[in-house]
Amino acid sequence: MRPTKTLGQNFVVDPNTVRRIVRVSGVGRDDVALEIGPGLGSLTLALLPAVASVTAVEIDPLLAEALPATVAEMAPGVAGGLRVVRADALRIEPGTLPGPAPTALVANLPYNVAVPVLLHVLERFGSVRTALVMVQAEVAQRLAAEPGSRVYGVPSVKARWYAEVSRAGAVGRSVFWPVPRVDSGLVLLRRRPAPADADRAATFAVIDAAFAQRRKTLRAALAGWAGGADAAERALRAAGVDPGARGEQLDVTEFARVARHRPG
Repeated sequence: MRPTKTLGQNFVVDPNTVRRIVRVSGVGRDDVALEIGPGLGSLTLALLPAVASVTAVEIDPLLAEALPATVAEMAPGVAGGLRVVRADALRIEPGTLPGPAPTALVANLPYNVAVPVLLHVLERFGSVRTALVMVQAEVAQRLAAEPGSRVYGVPSVKARWYAEVSRAGAVGRSVFWPVPRVDSGLVLLRRRPAPADADRAATFAVIDAAFAQRRKTLRAALAGWAGGADAAERALRAAGVDPGARGEQLDVTEFARVARHRPG
């Protein structure tokens, strides 16, 4: 049986790389690891001895069916700690996963859905305290970018609603099958409280509007959101933000303040 390669995913086949991912993730024996897109199971096999259990979410039916047998053959002593769920990671909810709530996300995320999957897990699974994800190198740069960076944008700000975000290293192409045409990177996220007295949906609406026209000043970019440029300027000034600034200059707390001052 030859598995299909779904959602733009390339599988890690180098044992040193998966051991490194587990080590950098910081997971321990009390953790329940959530793995998205386990594929051939190399990361799953490295995770199982390090954590209490692994919940692996796989959309490909052939891969989902084969994974338990692979683990039972390769690591029978820890096979009992694996739960495989055949599902779309963008549709999983706390009530849809078996066993204890996950405390850590550790995953080689399919490149073309990496950011939506990461944000979905952070939003829906408040039990996830940490995340170590492998993504395309450019996505890793965007996620970890600081305000003022040329690659700072929507993923950078939204990820920081949930967590502290940092780069955790680079991953070369040769450790994958098939070998991709792009480099990869590791991103580490540690859960932190959301901005105080802030609404996530309202803040995300401001973020989306600000970066939809990122070359424009916030006064102009938020005109549609606020009901006009003058209304946007009033909201920005009330939030203590310069109307002449651009979206890439604001951090998540400043976006949250602007959202609180949207004209009624």
